[in-house]
Amino acid sequence: MAWDFETEPEFQELLDWADEFVRTEVEPLDLVFENPYDRSDEEAMAYTRPLKQAVKDKGLWACHLGPELGGAGYGQVKLGLLNEILGRSTWAPSIFGCQAPDSGNAEILAHYGTEQQKAKYLQPLLDGDIGSCYSMTEPHAGSDPTLFTTSAVRDGDSWVLNGEKWFNSVAAFAEFYIVLAVTDPSVSAYQGMSMFIVPAETPGLEIVRNVRVAGFSDHEAYVRYTDVRVPEENLLGPEGGAFAVAQTRLGGGRVHHAMRTVALVRKAFDMMCERAVSRQVRGGTLGSLQLTQEKIADSWIEMEQFRLLVLRTAWLIDKHQDYLLVRKDIAAIKVAMPRVMHDVAQRALHLHGALGVSDEMPFADMMIYAEIMGIADGPTEVHQVTLAKQLLRGYQPAPGLWPTEHRPSRREAAQAHVAARMEHVVANH
Repeated sequence: MAWDFETEPEFQELLDWADEFVRTEVEPLDLVFENPYDRSDEEAMAYTRPLKQAVKDKGLWACHLGPELGGAGYGQVKLGLLNEILGRSTWAPSIFGCQAPDSGNAEILAHYGTEQQKAKYLQPLLDGDIGSCYSMTEPHAGSDPTLFTTSAVRDGDSWVLNGEKWFNSVAAFAEFYIVLAVTDPSVSAYQGMSMFIVPAETPGLEIVRNVRVAGFSDHEAYVRYTDVRVPEENLLGPEGGAFAVAQTRLGGGRVHHAMRTVALVRKAFDMMCERAVSRQVRGGTLGSLQLTQEKIADSWIEMEQFRLLVLRTAWLIDKHQDYLLVRKDIAAIKVAMPRVMHDVAQRALHLHGALGVSDEMPFADMMIYAEIMGIADGPTEVHQVTLAKQLLRGYQPAPGLWPTEHRPSRREAAQAHVAARMEHVVANH
């Protein structure tokens, strides 16, 4: 029977190194340098280059990718334990070569890219020399990709793209975009959409404006494609196969968001507990008050439940190697993630009083992050529906008029069962 909550000593040593390295070398970057995606910031790039090399020397660079791509090929459980550390810092994913959206885009290119595409886009992306953008959402469509209208029409040996995309993360710093577009409107969206690689300098690609999401990003771009022409070889994956390509990216991305959220929840919890034992009130500390103790107890329980749910989901992905088989579990952590993050951050904020609502503490940003996690990669409500549908498939209607746990009906059946057994017992005596 395999049922183990221990980590192998060799891997634990790497986790311990990463924990210390992130605390001492990486977390300070969040307070000094502006944006890990801005590769034009020569001072930041020069400073972080040896940090990235130290990660590579430890074998912890781009661990989500296989050895053939320069990664360690970690399964999701190992990635989960590592991301619990990286999630504490905005800069950490970039220092460890696993920052979104580049990590997901690299997975797409690794799975579906041609050799030419991999040479031109994947390797520089893996080396951390360039950035990328994932261009999917549209302003009018919300969470329903079947309503997307951005089109790609074949014209000779080229494709011509027209349409608008919304909330394109870090588009301003990307060397290329991966764009989802309708290529055959006569069939279902699940067969009629395709992915394309569009270099950032392509004529007709316009960043209309950058949208600021408070406490999260100043570069969520509103992008317009006007007669954007790319060569036929820029089709990424099979024509009409965009949904299959996207699932390669989104399934893992949702899990990794949850893994890093565990780190932020723990950070909020640690700040809450520090405040509880530090702040003096009449009669003792905040931590001596029963209401504070209730907040701490509830927060720890919710945090640990969420962490175990995330790690169990990671374990299931490693076991089945199929995101579709773990769809309900991924939906569950997507639903739980913003709730736990919000509730723990809000309690921590409240215990800090006026200081907690100021920008001198990170709680407001954490609460906004919780709301973002309730929207990104599909809103909470969509994942609740997915989870419920998946769960209900395992149940059948009651066979008769009454529910199967109807006590009078069960009692009658139980009495008949016992009576028959008694007859057998009496007959044997």
